[in-house]
Amino acid sequence: MLPGQTSRDRGQALEAQGSDSAPFPSESRPPAMLRWILGGRGAQGAVEKSAALCIGEEQPKNCFTELQVLKGHFDIVRFLVQIDDFRLASAGDDGMVLVWNVETGERLVELRGHTQQITAMTSYTFIRGGKPHTGLITASSDRTLSLWDPDTGNRVQTVSDLQSSVRCLLVLSGVDVWLSGGNELCVWSRDFQLQCKSVHHRDAGITAMVELPRNYIAAAMDKEIVIFKLNLSEVEMSVLAIRHLADHQDTIRALISISDGLFASGSHNGELILWDAVDWTIQAYEFILWEEQAGDAQPEIRVGQQKQTDMSIQHLATDGELVVAAVGSGLYVYNAVMKTVVAYRKIAHDSDVLHTMLLDNGQVISCSEDGSVRIWELQDLPLPAEPAPSGFFGMFGTFGRSGKQTGAPMKKLLDISGLRSLELIGDLIGHSGAVQMFASFGEKGLVTCSADHLLIAWKDGERESQLRSLALFQKLEEMQGL
Repeated sequence: MLPGQTSRDRGQALEAQGSDSAPFPSESRPPAMLRWILGGRGAQGAVEKSAALCIGEEQPKNCFTELQVLKGHFDIVRFLVQIDDFRLASAGDDGMVLVWNVETGERLVELRGHTQQITAMTSYTFIRGGKPHTGLITASSDRTLSLWDPDTGNRVQTVSDLQSSVRCLLVLSGVDVWLSGGNELCVWSRDFQLQCKSVHHRDAGITAMVELPRNYIAAAMDKEIVIFKLNLSEVEMSVLAIRHLADHQDTIRALISISDGLFASGSHNGELILWDAVDWTIQAYEFILWEEQAGDAQPEIRVGQQKQTDMSIQHLATDGELVVAAVGSGLYVYNAVMKTVVAYRKIAHDSDVLHTMLLDNGQVISCSEDGSVRIWELQDLPLPAEPAPSGFFGMFGTFGRSGKQTGAPMKKLLDISGLRSLELIGDLIGHSGAVQMFASFGEKGLVTCSADHLLIAWKDGERESQLRSLALFQKLEEMQGL
């Protein structure tokens, strides 16, 4: 970390390499980066602008005022996996896995072995020397699976010559098996031995999986959710598809577990469905459509004939109660317990939102293809203004309040009890390409990865300043004691 570095110093920060601070060659700097340094960000294509997205330099509720650029990848970085409280693994299209120290920005280990892009990655607990250790499972377009030890950098296990590329991985809790999904569902033991697999599926394949109670698995395949039963009590383990849930009208793009009793799915045409995790019945169905009203800055949400533009649910996130959906370039917050809309914003970014997260403090973070990372706060909506009274005061205006309308007209909102607003409180500008995802390390900061081949560690500037001061005082005490 460069001492005293802040978000206002992002011009210098973008030229830092993180651990070795080597500058980028000026000729390799993307043209868009210059625009961002000067305070603006160009939209990718024609997009609708909203004044609510112009937050400016003063962001008192945004604690991420320092950043550190982590450089090491040579292609798009698509995956981030937390290993422990201070280590993070990154992977992407260059086929490498890099392990980082989040606090220092040091690149600890390079895991090389895949010959093509990595398509999935997850953490995994394995036994070494009689003790549990956290490892990494990676899948690649080279049709191999690998188990890595991030402590030593060694590849512990590998499986090659798969029938198809793996698109998703799932480690089951309380069971000594893990799953890979692609054109078929495979069940693997902890020593990477294939236990069983499902029959060959159609070309769409399995794109996402979640664990359900009683050894059931929900897998997204095109427009369907397939329920698989994993039989562990038999002499030979088996997995069998027992139910096809065909309630989506378009391709399923996101699948998450909300709680022990609920899971959710989102589709390309804006359908958000909440499912019972035990009997697989629909508990709630939301068809998210934005309808513009003349003169209104905030659109309505309605149910009706779907529009093809900006409706796709790209990502879902949850804290067990609220579900945040990335819908086109907007955000939609839904209470899964009360089955009600909490808040929404059609234009949250200038392009599609790729990843979202709910923080412990109730804030929402989102990142987009436009290269931005934004922090949102759920706020109560203001009460409607009272009508001007009639009579004498009505003719000349009321005391303490101007009779003229100031600012933008009031937004027309849905008549939903308890509806709140998503207000922008932080805009993290640093990447020059689409931000694929991020990982939160609590007070240690936030890490983002992007199509610009970079990772950025965003830090709480006040905390970092205190840590530097503490380290300086300790150094001075040591010198006085000599």
